[in-house]
Amino acid sequence: MIAAPICVLHTHDPELVRRVRAFVRTMAQLRHVAEAERVGPVLEQSGPAVLIVDLRTRESRRLLEEIQTNWPQVVTIALGVARSEPLREAEQSGIYAAEDVQIDRQRFQPLIGRAFDYLKVLEENEALREETAAARLPAPPERESIHDRYGVPSLPLLRFPRVFRRFDTVDALLSSVVENLADAAGVTRVGIFSKVRQGDRYRLRAGLRCLPETAELEFGERDALVRWLERQAHLISRDTLTQAVDRAERTLLRRSLDAFGAEVIVPLYARRGIVGWLFFGHRVTGEHFDPPHLERLSILAEHVSTVLENALLYEEITLQKTLSETLLKAIPPGIVATDENAIVRWFSPTAEQILGLTSKDVLNKPVESVGNRLAGFIRETLESSSTLPPQQWLDHHTRRSLLIETRRLGDQLGAVAVVHDLTAEENLREKQALLDRAAFWSDLAASMSHEIRNPLVAIKTFAQLLPERFDDADFRKQFNEIVLKEIDRLDKIITQINNFAHPAELVFKPIDVRGPVKKAIEIARKRVGVNGVAVETSLADDLPKIVADEKALTEAFAHLVANAAEATSSHAKPRITLTAKPIREGSRASGVVVTVRDNGKGIAPELKDKIFSPFVTTKARGIGLGLPIVKRTVFDHHGRVDVESTPRGTEVSVLLPAKQNSR
Repeated sequence: MIAAPICVLHTHDPELVRRVRAFVRTMAQLRHVAEAERVGPVLEQSGPAVLIVDLRTRESRRLLEEIQTNWPQVVTIALGVARSEPLREAEQSGIYAAEDVQIDRQRFQPLIGRAFDYLKVLEENEALREETAAARLPAPPERESIHDRYGVPSLPLLRFPRVFRRFDTVDALLSSVVENLADAAGVTRVGIFSKVRQGDRYRLRAGLRCLPETAELEFGERDALVRWLERQAHLISRDTLTQAVDRAERTLLRRSLDAFGAEVIVPLYARRGIVGWLFFGHRVTGEHFDPPHLERLSILAEHVSTVLENALLYEEITLQKTLSETLLKAIPPGIVATDENAIVRWFSPTAEQILGLTSKDVLNKPVESVGNRLAGFIRETLESSSTLPPQQWLDHHTRRSLLIETRRLGDQLGAVAVVHDLTAEENLREKQALLDRAAFWSDLAASMSHEIRNPLVAIKTFAQLLPERFDDADFRKQFNEIVLKEIDRLDKIITQINNFAHPAELVFKPIDVRGPVKKAIEIARKRVGVNGVAVETSLADDLPKIVADEKALTEAFAHLVANAAEATSSHAKPRITLTAKPIREGSRASGVVVTVRDNGKGIAPELKDKIFSPFVTTKARGIGLGLPIVKRTVFDHHGRVDVESTPRGTEVSVLLPAKQNSR
């Protein structure tokens, strides 16, 4: 297990930081230090590292001298302006390398790679010296138990659990924990690393006298230190590093201790695995950590593990609770929740606005406090084993139009009511209805003035000519024919408008839809002369019966066939296809679909969204009430009209529910 090498960069140039970070991203961890006085502490914290110094900073010369004197194990690379005096001095000072600050990737990356190789050799030599020195030391004395030496745990350890008795926030708890840990363990520095939640990174949650750079450190679940703690499951002590057989592990552990400025690292375990770790600095007495003291630290860590696991769980629950409450407060509908005994346990701020009540008026009180009608609906929901349909009513207290949906929350949990305020929506709908009504009468007036003026002009013209040409028998005959025809046309227009405005009362009964379809073809033939158009019919024999008004349905189908005939009038080979098929849901027929298809030129794109509006027509003579009558009739039969149109023709489908599905 190999620790990622560290590269420390000292510069004030953000562009250089960006470039170097991009160059070494796959090779090392980059730590940028802007203040020269912090370079030393960071190097102590990082252990052996490659240091890159920007010679354009004012402190660079002094910094290089300090590095060479105090940290000879650091591999230093200087970057400066080409052929400048600082760069020449750096080359002659004996550092590892001095390069132009504008160095490119192809030259910089191999240079960093060689520097890390050189650093590795230095570390291996240092490790060999440590092994040699350790071999000469006498064997450590036999470890004695903490109970053998002291008889009972020390007093600081007994005082330690007091910190767990009460806390307001997790951060406050952990801050109190580290202070008591320092007192109980008798050390100068303590820190706790942990995750905030599952899948997060390990960060410093609380610390006492920690190095400033420690707060910037982060560790992922796949980091070398975390994996080592998971695998080995014991603490790390600087005094026992020489006992590690693997040299790479010793390097990893030493760097970890240096990173925290610590002498001991103790893992914290919980049921979900490692939740973090504690690190301790030097003892206040300056003595080394002996085995009994390390054992006390392990016992302390067990206490902290339990508290930390509970704290993280509390933090997660608090976060989820806050999120849930925020969502419930933010959603537009009002929320009223009760327990199984119909006692109100939640009353959202939106519900307060909609129902005109306050939480103080209803919380922890019987549901009747929110209103008798809503209370009755909620109690009915609590007693019902199935989901009840939504209900809508006008609240007499607030004069608001309400739509209420209720759901049970499971066994012994209660029920929830979602309260929708439809007042604004209905006001808007009423305003839109007024506008539509005004537009209707405007369109009606315009259409009638156009349709009525033409017959009146013809009648007026013949009436003016009648005195002069009264003796002309042919004129009188023509006058009689045209005037009567125009009067009939006026009468038909008035009849259409009257029928549209005052439709006949529908009489519903079970019928076979094939009857209205066949009658509709005959009516259309008389109206528009369908005789010249091929009408193909395909009416299935297994159609379910529907509940309908046969006369109204026949009139609707006749309008569709007549429209199809007029749409194909200019086609060389006009064709109309009329089909009726059952709609099936599994083995049961749930309805009937009647389709009228033609091969005409289709509906103009600008009219597709208006074809069901009154007085929209492309005919030279007509007021556009056919399709609106069709839609209203189908709607009255609880059906649906679908229209598909292309330049190659139009298809209109009427879907009607079967007898058992019709209301």
